[in-house]
Amino acid sequence: MQEKHWSKVEYLHLTVSNPNIVLKGTHSYYSDCWDKGFEKSVVRYLLGDEISQAWEPLGHLDKLIIGDYVCIGAEAVILMGGNHNHCIDFISLYPFEQTLKESYQPRGDTVLHDGCWLGMRCMIMPGVTVGEGAVIAAGSIVTKDVPPYAVVGGNPARLIKYRFSEEWIKRILKLNIYNRPEKNLAEAIALLSSGNLDALELMLS
Repeated sequence: MQEKHWSKVEYLHLTVSNPNIVLKGTHSYYSDCWDKGFEKSVVRYLLGDEISQAWEPLGHLDKLIIGDYVCIGAEAVILMGGNHNHCIDFISLYPFEQTLKESYQPRGDTVLHDGCWLGMRCMIMPGVTVGEGAVIAAGSIVTKDVPPYAVVGGNPARLIKYRFSEEWIKRILKLNIYNRPEKNLAEAIALLSSGNLDALELMLS
C-alpha cells in the first residue's frame, strides 16, 4: 500500500463503492492521511457497505450526495442513517428490536454542493445541505443547512460571515460554474483563482 502523507489525498470517484453515496465529477477529495479513508472513517451509519448492503431498509433510505470540487478535511465526520432508532418521542431511547421500524425517522439526504470545503474534524449532522462554495470551520458541528458561500463555525455551527457580498454571490451562482464543461473550467483556472469576477463573467459569457 502506498504510504500516506498529508500532501496526498483520496479522490472519491476512485474509491467510493457504496451505492448510496452519489458523486458528481472527478475532483472531490478527502484528506485521508490519518485514518482508514472516506467510506470507513468519515461516512457513518450509511447502509450499503459490505456488511449492511444485504439489510432491508426500515424506511426511506437517506443518501449522501456530493458535488464536484468538494474539499473534505482530515477526520471530518458525516453522520447518516436518520435518527439511528433513538426516537426522542418514545419514553425509552433504547432501540428495541421489536420496535425498530416504528422508531426509525429519516432525516432526508445529506448534500454537499459543488466547491464547498469541510474543515478538519468537523461533523455534519443527518439531512444537512452545505451550499456551493461554503466553508465549514475546523471542529464545527453543523446541525442546519449552510447557505452558498457562507462561512460557519462553532458548536452548533453559526454564520460567521459570507465570503462575498450578496450581489457577488448572486453573480457567481448565476455563472453556474461547476456545471460547465471541464474544458471551460480549465481555461478559467487563473480567474477562478483570483478575485476578478468581472473578468470571469466576461470569459464565461
